[in-house]
Amino acid sequence: MISLKSDGPVDFDTAASHICEAGRLLDAKGMAPASSGNYSMRLNDGAFAVTVSGNHKGRLHIQDVMRVDAEGKALEEKKPSAETLLHTQIYKHYPDANAILHVHSTAGVVLTRLMHGDIMLAGYEMLKAFPGVETHAVKVRLRAVDNTQDMPALANTLEEFIADLPVPAYIIRDHGFYVWGKDMEACFNMCEAVDHMLTAEVEILKIKGVPKKGLWK
Repeated sequence: MISLKSDGPVDFDTAASHICEAGRLLDAKGMAPASSGNYSMRLNDGAFAVTVSGNHKGRLHIQDVMRVDAEGKALEEKKPSAETLLHTQIYKHYPDANAILHVHSTAGVVLTRLMHGDIMLAGYEMLKAFPGVETHAVKVRLRAVDNTQDMPALANTLEEFIADLPVPAYIIRDHGFYVWGKDMEACFNMCEAVDHMLTAEVEILKIKGVPKKGLWK
């Protein structure tokens, strides 16, 4: 296993190595079914490394990662992930973000099919995986947006609030969640933490049942 830690933007080979390793680890945890998800890292030359479209993230090789510019335009003869625009949007608003993971969490899909609004996470020790959160005794709002295959439309919806999120994460209903951080290690830790908390919420609902009024507002 390689280390996923880094200090600022990295060169392409390092980024590709970290992206491939993250894919293998996330697949082992059930967060990369089929060819779902997309990952990226900020490069030290101003470009970005992102997974190509359609490949299984648990079996990535260096050729499955490519370079794009700040607008998400391909810098080589490969097809980037369909959601590359959402990655470049995050990098634009968060200059300290050097890595992004978009994963398909089963628990996240289940919860967003039951909910009416954002997901509220409170009292979890895992909340401390988010930068700046130092205690479990807080309530965090995980912003949720409707799924669509129209990436420019989805980016426009996100643009309304993405710069003011309480934590570096949001979730797309019936789809999956995004997290970003200073390096791939921070992103991976947040992926595990968010998936853990969403899974716990699902287990609680199995015991308590879903309120008739639905979940959250």
